[in-house]
Amino acid sequence: MRGARVWFFDLDDTLHDASHAIFGAIDRRMTDFVADHLRLGRDDADRLRLHYWRRYGATMLGLVRHHRVDPHHFLRQTHDFEVTGLLRSEPGLAAMMARLPGRKVLLSNAPDAYAARVLQAVGLHRQLRVRYPVERLRLHGRLRPKPSISMLRAVLAREGLAGRGNAGRAVLIDDSLPNLKAARAAGFSTVLRIARGAQRPLAGAAYVNARVRRLRLLARSRLS
Repeated sequence: MRGARVWFFDLDDTLHDASHAIFGAIDRRMTDFVADHLRLGRDDADRLRLHYWRRYGATMLGLVRHHRVDPHHFLRQTHDFEVTGLLRSEPGLAAMMARLPGRKVLLSNAPDAYAARVLQAVGLHRQLRVRYPVERLRLHGRLRPKPSISMLRAVLAREGLAGRGNAGRAVLIDDSLPNLKAARAAGFSTVLRIARGAQRPLAGAAYVNARVRRLRLLARSRLS
């Protein structure tokens, strides 16, 4: 393998346990936004939020496409809250990240201001200085968050990791199988971060190179 490995980390449910409390806070704000913006009852707003998330991989994309919502306004309204008291993360995470050889990059569908607050709170703001939040995941002027294969290929190109000569250097660690499937097709090696509470490792066929329940096990992962 030519050159050092570059680790691309998802944020929510990868670097911290967002399912503990953070996702609930975001989901409530998204439902409130949909209800207010489209003048829907909360039940209908919640169903529409989930429908767009399942169809497009992000509620925001459905709102932008079908209702001309300003994505920046949506992100501010749904992610502008204090995260510290809601966070749960793996003990020793910052020390583990410092020991992990190679460069570390954030690659997340979360907005930048929110991602910065989370990284600061879990002590990873110095380890992940390069960030690809959702605002940077654009192609030809349009948002293309994960699991867009074309955007993932563009990220590799921006980081100088495209082409056969860089095979195996870029690794995406993510809790989402669709994101990992797209990343493998784009040229990444892939690690499934198994969410807290999962009873057994999830399926993932050939596009998942390794599975970890704790990030401290990354250094031992066998990646092709």
